[in-house]
Formats: sequence, structure tokens, C-alpha cells
Amino acid sequence: MSASYTSPSCYLMWALLSCTLFAFLIYHLYSFDRFKCLKWNDGPHSGAFKRVMTYSYFLTIPLFMVYAVGFSVIKYKEGYIALPSVGIVPAPYDTWSPTARSFHFPLMLCFAIAWSLEMVTHLQELCFWLFLVSADADRNHWFSSHYFKAWIMGSIFAILYMPIIAICTRENALKATCTFLAGSLGSLLLTILFMPILRKLPALLDNLRAEGADDGTIIRLTKFHELNTIRVTFRYLFTIPLLILGSSGLNPPQHVTGNTFWSDLCAFAAAIGCTASSGITLIIFFPRSVESEVSRQSARQRESESCQSKSPDLDLSSKQYVISTSSETVAMGKCVTITRPPPIRPNRLREEDVELGGIGTPPPHYGIPNVPSMQPNRKTGDEVELGGILSPASTTLNFSDVEPSGRSNNHTFVNSTIYSYTSPISCVLLHPSCVNMN
Repeated sequence: MSASYTSPSCYLMWALLSCTLFAFLIYHLYSFDRFKCLKWNDGPHSGAFKRVMTYSYFLTIPLFMVYAVGFSVIKYKEGYIALPSVGIVPAPYDTWSPTARSFHFPLMLCFAIAWSLEMVTHLQELCFWLFLVSADADRNHWFSSHYFKAWIMGSIFAILYMPIIAICTRENALKATCTFLAGSLGSLLLTILFMPILRKLPALLDNLRAEGADDGTIIRLTKFHELNTIRVTFRYLFTIPLLILGSSGLNPPQHVTGNTFWSDLCAFAAAIGCTASSGITLIIFFPRSVESEVSRQSARQRESESCQSKSPDLDLSSKQYVISTSSETVAMGKCVTITRPPPIRPNRLREEDVELGGIGTPPPHYGIPNVPSMQPNRKTGDEVELGGILSPASTTLNFSDVEPSGRSNNHTFVNSTIYSYTSPISCVLLHPSCVNMN
């Protein structure tokens, strides 16, 4: 897609879709955590890696929007021109005003930087999932893996080569198609490399079910598989049309770029693919939990209502109690809220893990080993039978061999980090043996 070939309506569509995507970005991040994820110190796990991934992705969409809106204004301002042997076509770069020409290189540089940052995001997710499905249980630290090192090297290359190509072709607007050719080749390669992961995920889900993974893990991975399948389809829709335009612009017989219909068709398809894939990436990197949001909102509402009531009585039917510590506290409008912790819901044991008819044992979620029971002293006739400590029954499950997430420790097929997966940029910061955070 070159500014010399495409029509003004093409850039107008790019501008509308990019602005819509930016509005969705603002809405989603506000609903996600009220923009707390954009803070420099976002919790105890906001290290350099998470900052780089968050800010690089947050800059990608605005840069795409600046590129599309800028060229849309230029193309409509320059309009069309009638060529004797061609007909009425969009005004070529040579006929632009000096002001419009001065904006060509900055806008192309914005597009190149945005595309390089997007490739950094896609490469990180590719390396992260290759790490999850390939790493052994004994080597399950993301930052010490060779996949993390490959992401660093690939990211440095992507950040450098795209702007360099835009700088080297700034003197000739017709050679700007090299930027689209280089970017589409890099993105298409990442998309193709992601296909084996999509093929492995169904078997991975079956393996997790066999190992007794909790429903939350299965649900998150199934949702990721469906979203990423759709996103990969749109990424093909984004990269292949730009690859056609980029390669056609370098050849002397410009069959595609010289034809307004095919040029606009490829550009329209690329705009739809870029917008849809970027929106799904936003959902995957910053996943919202509507259930958790409703629970937090209800808790805040109950707390505000209890504070307004200022009642010294305890409401035993509620999860919160309002206690007035003194008359002075009530006069100042203060209240103390004590929140009763939610009941612990143990994970269900599989029938093959424990035999029926055994004594009651604590579920594995508590992390309590099989504790021996105590027998009190008993009087049998004139004699007293002394009690003691009984060894645990052999039919009960040894909970020291069960990990906190409720799965047996005999798994050898997947990395344990996958059990705590919530997002490619947040879950990797947690220890692999962490429990489900949702």
C-alpha cells in the first residue's frame, strides 16, 4: 500500500478503523483495571519485561492511527488528477504540494515503527507458547530459557530493520513499498510459525484433563485457543494483501498497484485484518474477568452501604459487619468494616485418586498432608483402654504428592507454568508452582 497508488477512500477506511481500535483500547483498559496496568509500578510483578510489553503494545495502535489519519488528510487534499493515457487517478506523489511531501517520510516512519512493535508483540507470544509446550518440568523458568533469548534477539532485529528500510527509501516515494514488503514478510513468517502451536493445543487440553487440571485452567486455555485461531486468520488477511502490494510495487509491470480496484481491495482487506487481529491481541494480553469485576463491584457497594448505615449491630446474615468503635468515631462519620473471608471451596477429587469408604480427608487445595487421627481413652468394663495416635489409613490419598492446583505431580508432558496462565505478559512473572489467581 503506497501513498502514490491508493485512493483517498482507502486511507479514510484505515483512519476510521484505527480510530475505532484506539477507542476500544481506551475502553478496554479502563474496564480492565482503570488504567492501572499503564502505571510504572503496577504491583509487585511489574518488572522491565512487563513494562516493555505493555508500553510497546500501547504505542502501536496510536502510531497506526497517526499514519492513517495523516495520509487520509493528504490524499483528500491533493485529490485526483487526469492522465492522458491512464485516466482519472489519485494524484501521484510528484504532483503533491511541498507541505504534503514533507509529511510523507514522518508518516511512513510512524507506520514502520508501529509495525516493528507489533512484530515484537507477536514474537513474544510465539516464543512464550513454544516455551510452554516444549519445556521440561525441571527447566520451567521463562527468563532463563533460550526462547526468551530468541525473543530478545528477534525484537532487536525487528525494531531496527523496519525503521532502517523506511529511512533508506525516504528519497523515493515509489520505493516506499519496500517497507510494506519487509513488514509483511516478517509478520507472515511469525504467523506461519504459530500454526504448530494451534495444532498442539487440542492435544494439550486433553492431556491437562487427564492430569486432573482445574476447570479454570481448561476454560482459559480453551478461550485462548479459540481467540487465537480467529486472530491468526485475520493476520493472514493483514499480511498477504500487503505482501502482494509490496511485491507488485517493485516490479515494472505494476499489475496490482497500477489498478485502482485491486490496490484498494488489498488495502481494505489489510485494514480489516490489522484492526481485528490487534483487537483480539488486546483481549488476550489484558484478559477481563466479568465475574471478578461484578464481585468487586458488589463488594464495594455493600461496603459503602454498611458505612452509610453506621449501625453498631452485627448483621450475621451478611458477609460484612459494621462496628462503631466509639461515639467519637460515629460523630466523625467513620466506620470499620470487617470482611469475612470467602469460604474455601476444595477441588473435587477424581474417583481414581481416592477409594470410596475412606475416612474424611482434607482436599488437596488446603495443602495439608495426610494427618494421623487420635483415639481417646475408652473404658471397657473394669479396664481402661488407652488411646493413642493412629497411623493414616492406607486407603486415603497422600496429599503431600498433590500440588496446590489439585493435580498430581506425575505430569511430565507440559510446563507447570501453564496451570497459572492468564496472560502472556503477566503469568510468566509468577512462580511456576503458583496457584490459580482467578
